Amino acid sequence: QQQGIAILEKELAQLKLPDFSGKSGELHYSLSRLHIPSFRLPHSRITPISNVGLQVSISNASVEMNGHCWVKFLFIRGPGSFNLKVENIYIKIILRLGSDTTGKPTISTADCSASASKVGLSLPLECCSAIGMGPWCEEWFYDLFKKGHKSLLQKNLETMVCDNVAKSVKNELQTYIQTLPVTARIDDKIGIDYSLVAPPRATAQSLDADLKGEFYSLAHRSTVPFSPLPLAFPSDHERMVYFGASSYFFNTAGIAYHKAGALVFEITEAMIPKDAGFSLDTSIFSAFIPQLEEKYPNMPMKFRLSTPTAPFLTIGPGGISFQPIVDVQAYAILPNSKLAPLFLLSLTGNVSAVINVRSGRLVGSLDVGRIRLSLKDSAVGTFQVRMMQSLINIMTSSTLLPRLNARLDEGFPLPLLDRIQLSNILVRFHQNFLLLGADVRFQPRG
Repeated sequence: QQQGIAILEKELAQLKLPDFSGKSGELHYSLSRLHIPSFRLPHSRITPISNVGLQVSISNASVEMNGHCWVKFLFIRGPGSFNLKVENIYIKIILRLGSDTTGKPTISTADCSASASKVGLSLPLECCSAIGMGPWCEEWFYDLFKKGHKSLLQKNLETMVCDNVAKSVKNELQTYIQTLPVTARIDDKIGIDYSLVAPPRATAQSLDADLKGEFYSLAHRSTVPFSPLPLAFPSDHERMVYFGASSYFFNTAGIAYHKAGALVFEITEAMIPKDAGFSLDTSIFSAFIPQLEEKYPNMPMKFRLSTPTAPFLTIGPGGISFQPIVDVQAYAILPNSKLAPLFLLSLTGNVSAVINVRSGRLVGSLDVGRIRLSLKDSAVGTFQVRMMQSLINIMTSSTLLPRLNARLDEGFPLPLLDRIQLSNILVRFHQNFLLLGADVRFQPRG
């Protein structure tokens, strides 16, 4: 509202009003080059209009004008100037909200009306004194303006105000709301679809927009095998804007990253922290698997972690949690750099997520609880998996988890209009969705 009114004030100050001229007997006159030094819109209000969009009401607006006058009486002529002020201007604008075929929002002027109830003319004496006429000439101008040009000026002004409003909505406001991103590219494999699935809806208290909210693979976009659950927003009004991200939103991320082959990680010796107290080679695992010492003595190892299925999370009042299943394939790195498969473990554990918003991006971090292991396959005979539980815990917590959290800390962009900044952010968990609330600040250019 504040930014839009400021723009409209500047636009209305550029209005070009028509010249006025005429004659009465031997007196010829013209009023020209009307200039508007200021157009003030001191009081404005925006109200949602159900099934339409928004109503903008502007009251007590005023405009100041000045211009040139030219008077001729018989063989005498001379120029001058005048000042004019129009007050008590009321403007009502109805804005229709919609969406285009790409899912971007649209806005247009559905209706506009403007009326002015008070026009005051202050005509300096030089208009008449330049041709040797006194106050009677000025009184004649006042009378002429009162009878004819006042209503004509009002009509022109009211028409031009609404024409300018329609132009500003089309050129300024429509262009601006089209900065709402329909898609956001996350990396070279994944994008997010933020397109509107329906036109924005105005209710008595709010303006609501339903966005698709779906991650997708840039290379192989396909239909998500489940449907989103409805979001039942609480009746909070503490913040200016609320954003709901359902479990559907997060679970499409798991599907997209899984299909893109991005949920594959490798752990090598170089990734083990120096303070971990062990090296990633066959000698440390020989204590649990004696066969390693015989077949692959003192050889470096590599672990390849992958997800056989996309992770599926749940959201409840307590937060976000999921139990991913991870295949852990262990290899011995032979002297010729080839890989010899050793064993395949299945790893699962309780994972919780912390979510926040920073710089207009959704950021997070993961915390892993107790990990459970089972043996799926082995090329080195059977062994007791529980014996290496602590070692696997150290490997995942010191190598895999920091990599995942580093990526989550980069965040994912929220669908925000250009130059919008969020502040006073709150994060709350509800059944099946995450609710973000924030106040909004507009950052002007420059």
